Amino acid sequence: MENTTITLAHGAGGRQTAELIEKVFARHFSNPELTSDDAAVLSVGRENIAFTTDGFIVSPWKFPGGNIGKLSICGTVNDLACMGAKPKYLSCAAVIEEGFPLENLEEIVSAMGETAREAGIRIVAGDTKVAGKGQVDHIFLTTTGIGELLPGVRPRGAGAKPGDAIIVTGDIGRHGCSILLARNDFHITADVKSDCAPLWPVVEAALHAEKEIHTIRDATRGGVGTVLYEVAGQSGLGIRLNADAIPVDPAVQGVCGMLGLEPLYLACEGRLVMFVPPQKAQDVLIALHQMEHSRNAAIIGEATCEHPGKVVVTTGIGTQTLLPAPGGELLPRIC
Repeated sequence: MENTTITLAHGAGGRQTAELIEKVFARHFSNPELTSDDAAVLSVGRENIAFTTDGFIVSPWKFPGGNIGKLSICGTVNDLACMGAKPKYLSCAAVIEEGFPLENLEEIVSAMGETAREAGIRIVAGDTKVAGKGQVDHIFLTTTGIGELLPGVRPRGAGAKPGDAIIVTGDIGRHGCSILLARNDFHITADVKSDCAPLWPVVEAALHAEKEIHTIRDATRGGVGTVLYEVAGQSGLGIRLNADAIPVDPAVQGVCGMLGLEPLYLACEGRLVMFVPPQKAQDVLIALHQMEHSRNAAIIGEATCEHPGKVVVTTGIGTQTLLPAPGGELLPRIC
């Protein structure tokens, strides 16, 4: 690592985050089950489960389309789903700032309960701590989830194959854009709601159409672009994208245009990236179009043997450009 102290860039989901995980956490935690995927796959007796954990420090805690409570459930449920696991059980730890209004806490916890019921997961354990004024930004949540792996299903980052069609399950960047607008730092008004949603039904429908989906990732911190670079690195493949095929809501595109942001690096909280065998891509797409949270899913590119570890974008006029690798602090910062 270049720095001797932790910077905000280390938490942004780009190159510095990957280096921090690899050179500090993975070096000290190394074991056969430690994973770079969204959840660990573990054998417990005769059962195979997926196991994951995630922390949430969202500011502001409430945004158009959700709040930190809803987000904490969706984030963990979706990590399990990306491994082909049906979400079953979840625990929650809350660190609450002294002086935080009880009615706000009620709103957050109510959203957690409602979202858990929608996702079909039970919150079965937890922990609560109260920190002194100024020690926490209102409230921090950590959720840990367990899911039941579907038999014969094993999507993973290293599993992507040459020729795979790359599918995104909806328009991208809405969560990151909604957080940016909620902060009102730029005094921009636009009708953008977070795409925050639990996505197990979407994954289940896709796997029903094609069991051999090679990779499924949720495009959260760092967005679709970061996911593509992660998969390219893990699989040793190159990625070729069609810029015109990438779905972006016009309001999100407008905000990005004003601020010079790249939608591919804006966070999503209700969108998946899938690497699907090309001969089955249309079947998966048809299945996705039947689901509430993936009605505008689209094929946006393919995996290739060319330019390993890189993401190349074909523009609307037919030229090709290299998507810059994620690095530094990705904006807007969502956590």
